[in-house]
Amino acid sequence: MLASVGMAAMLLLGVVLGTIGAGGSILTVPILVYLFAVPPVQATGYSLAIVGTTALIGAAEYLRRGQTHLPLALVFGTPAIAGVYVSRRLLVPAIPDPVLALSGLVLRKDEAILLLFAALMLGAAAAMLRGAPDGQERGAGHVHVRYPLVIALGALVGLVTGVVGAGGGFLLLPVLVLLGGLPVRTAIGTDLLIIAAKSLIGFIGEVQVVPAMDWGFVGAITALPAAGVLMGALLNRRLPAARLKPAFGWFVLAVGLTILVRELLIA
Repeated sequence: MLASVGMAAMLLLGVVLGTIGAGGSILTVPILVYLFAVPPVQATGYSLAIVGTTALIGAAEYLRRGQTHLPLALVFGTPAIAGVYVSRRLLVPAIPDPVLALSGLVLRKDEAILLLFAALMLGAAAAMLRGAPDGQERGAGHVHVRYPLVIALGALVGLVTGVVGAGGGFLLLPVLVLLGGLPVRTAIGTDLLIIAAKSLIGFIGEVQVVPAMDWGFVGAITALPAAGVLMGALLNRRLPAARLKPAFGWFVLAVGLTILVRELLIA
C-alpha cells in the first residue's frame, strides 16, 4: 500500500518540479524515507540521482522555449556544483552520529539532516512570500545581476543542499528571482538546469564514498518523476506568472512544516 502511494507521489513530484522549478527533493527525501523506508542519509544520496535526472529532462524543455538564462546558470551553477560535490564527498561522511548527546538528549545524524532540511524550507518560503508578485515575463537577457553575491550564494547553496541531499530548487529559485533579477519562468528554467548539473555531480561524489547503491530501485523509481516533469512544464505554460511565485512559497512552507512537526513528534 505504501509503495503504491509512494509511486503516485513520485509522479506528483515530477509535476511539481516541472511547474515551479522546485519541490523535487523536498518531496523525494520524505517519500523515500516515509513511504519506501529508505534510511534518511541513504535517501539523500538517492535523491540526487532521481532529481538530477528529472531536472535535466525538464531543463531541456525550458531551454527549447528560450526560458533559460545561460550566463547566470554558469555563474551561479559552477560554485554550487563545486559545493555539493565537496559536501557529499567530504562533509557528509564527516558528520558525527549522534550529532548531539547532552543530558539524555540524543540527536541522531538522520534526524539532524531532516530538521535542517525543514528549517531551510521555512526560510526559503518566507523569502518568496515576502517578495512582490512577478506578474510579467521580461526578456531573459535583460536583467541586472549582482554577480559577486550570486557566486558566494552559489557556493553556500551547494554546500548546504549537498548535506540535505536536495537539488536545491527551494533555495535556488528565491536567489534567482530576488537577487538574480530573473522573471519567474526564466528563473525556473535556469533553476532546473543548475539543479540537474549540481545533483548529478553531487551523486558522483556520493558514489565514490558509498558504492553500495540499489541501482535497480533508483532506475525504476526515476521513470515516474521523469514523466511528471514534462507534464509540469506543460502546466507551467497555462498558469499566470503572478501565481507561480506565491504558489512556490506556500508549497515549500507546507512541506517544511509537515517534516518539522513529524520529526519533533517522533523525537
